[in-house]
Amino acid sequence: MQKIVIQGVPGAFHEIAARQFFGRQIDVVPALSFPELFKIVASPAEADGAVLAIENSIAGSILGNYALLQNSQLAIIGEVYLPIRQNLLTIPGANLADLQEVHSHPMALAQCAEFFTRYPHIRLVASEDTAESASFVARNRNTAIGAIASERAAEIYGLDILAPAIETVPENYTRFLALQRRPEAAPVPFADKVSLSFTLANEPGSLARILSLMAAENANLSKIQSVPLLGKPWEYQFYADFTCLPERIPILLKSLSTLTGDLKVLGVYKSGSMFN
Repeated sequence: MQKIVIQGVPGAFHEIAARQFFGRQIDVVPALSFPELFKIVASPAEADGAVLAIENSIAGSILGNYALLQNSQLAIIGEVYLPIRQNLLTIPGANLADLQEVHSHPMALAQCAEFFTRYPHIRLVASEDTAESASFVARNRNTAIGAIASERAAEIYGLDILAPAIETVPENYTRFLALQRRPEAAPVPFADKVSLSFTLANEPGSLARILSLMAAENANLSKIQSVPLLGKPWEYQFYADFTCLPERIPILLKSLSTLTGDLKVLGVYKSGSMFN
């Protein structure tokens, strides 16, 4: 049985994404931070792979995770677009009038902020993880404390869903990357998507040449993200995702290597869909 590292504890959205990609019959290995996730999955004795949140359709990119991935020996082998449904969880018998504080990950709190404008008496408390917040509520058995977490977290920890789907924007997705150590990452059948990082010369037209090359190869640039290079003011690392006909990927990567600096292919894999 594969051991897959997730950020958080059972019931976290990372667990749901992990089971969707790797299958339900996996051993979930919890990590309470993203750096810890990378540390665990780097060890063959501790894990076979991991899932990593990389961007949210509302909150945008998780920039720190790009840096962790860039500096790791992990490869992207797939992706999952997971609809995020946030629920207000409490111990059985609690009600909104009872609640004094609600715990969850800062991103979850932000995604549900509008709901809580109707309940100014409730204090929002940031925590490391949505599912860990649910576990905290279950352990404390206090009707004054609630959590924002998944439906699965409610099932695992025996909590009531006091208010379902409280996210402000219903069309809320998080994109997760499936990762494995590079020596073990076999070629992915029907791979049509590439994630890479690179630098560019600080001169007119450097980015335009990249875009023109992709257009000429009929590649679809689905994402580009710039991040400042530490110690090099006003210079940037670029992260990009594109889809392309599988047989054209090696040709395109060879051409890109002549136009960029420090090119690193983070993964070649089959593109996911929000409608899977």
